[in-house]
Amino acid sequence: MPPLALSMVMLGIILGTLMVTSANHWLTAWLGLELNMISIIPVIAKQKHLRSTESATKYFLTQAIASALMLFSSTLNAWQTGSWDITQLNEVTSILMIPALAMKMGAAPAHFWLPEVLQGSTLTTTLLITTWQKIAPITLLYMMSNHAKSNIMLLIGLLSILVGGWGGINQTQLRKMMAYSSIAHLGWTITAMSITPNIALLNIIIYMTMSTPFFLLLTTTSSKTLQTMTTCWLTSPTTAMVLTLLLLSMAGLPPLTGFTPKLLILDSLVTHKLIIMATTMALLSLLSLVFYLRTTYLLTSTAPPTTTQSTMLWRLKPNHSQTAATTIPIALFNITILPAMLT
Repeated sequence: MPPLALSMVMLGIILGTLMVTSANHWLTAWLGLELNMISIIPVIAKQKHLRSTESATKYFLTQAIASALMLFSSTLNAWQTGSWDITQLNEVTSILMIPALAMKMGAAPAHFWLPEVLQGSTLTTTLLITTWQKIAPITLLYMMSNHAKSNIMLLIGLLSILVGGWGGINQTQLRKMMAYSSIAHLGWTITAMSITPNIALLNIIIYMTMSTPFFLLLTTTSSKTLQTMTTCWLTSPTTAMVLTLLLLSMAGLPPLTGFTPKLLILDSLVTHKLIIMATTMALLSLLSLVFYLRTTYLLTSTAPPTTTQSTMLWRLKPNHSQTAATTIPIALFNITILPAMLT
């Protein structure tokens, strides 16, 4: 892609997200989401390959359906209440808006497009879809959280955790595995959004902080399948160790950073007398733990004195390594500053 075209596309992605996060009017938010969607489609389809074209088409169709449902529900709300304010929603509009935003984010049961789109995209585009593209719909969900139906939010969150854990177990492609990981983390975020929105924002921010260096290191090592991960330790032990810590952090194991938001969400659920919901979520998170631990086992199983027969398919790229190195400490060790963030 030419530099001028790439700069225009990235400007559209950034401006679209900023329009949504600063909007107080449903039409302004809808325009921001449309600008964001139109800008990222060339990024997905930039590869001269049928798979990338298919991914861009699937992304466009699902986002267009979600935008149409969102526009319909906001128009219905304005017809009934006389207001286009995002924070002023009636019950019917809230019921329609939550599935629209869930489809925008890729939460279950409207998750079908996310693994296929990520599989047909590059690792850099995958990072963009799983992090930056979720900011706008999560912001809208946060702004309307006071009027959202908690039963629907809890159901979508629980279903997303189940689908994310169950779907990721059977994957050997890293991009599809991270897609289901994103769905599972969205489930935790949506569940917390109906009870304690601030903890939900903390959870998604920490997930984005953890997944950014993970995808950057995958780009550095050109790893796309579980088989290619087995040669990581022989070429760069430091990269393998950091990837292992990042995976364990995303799994939510203490004392790493990913454990803190899950603990806070479970504590909030128990405080609101939702003990069965908290127990179910904790048990379903074990499904995600299976494929996280499987990947870490493949990363560390070839550590000395063990050898591997797999062919080394990559070499390190120094520029990407430096970019990833700046975000790794934040992703792994910001647990020490979390109490100050919550007070």
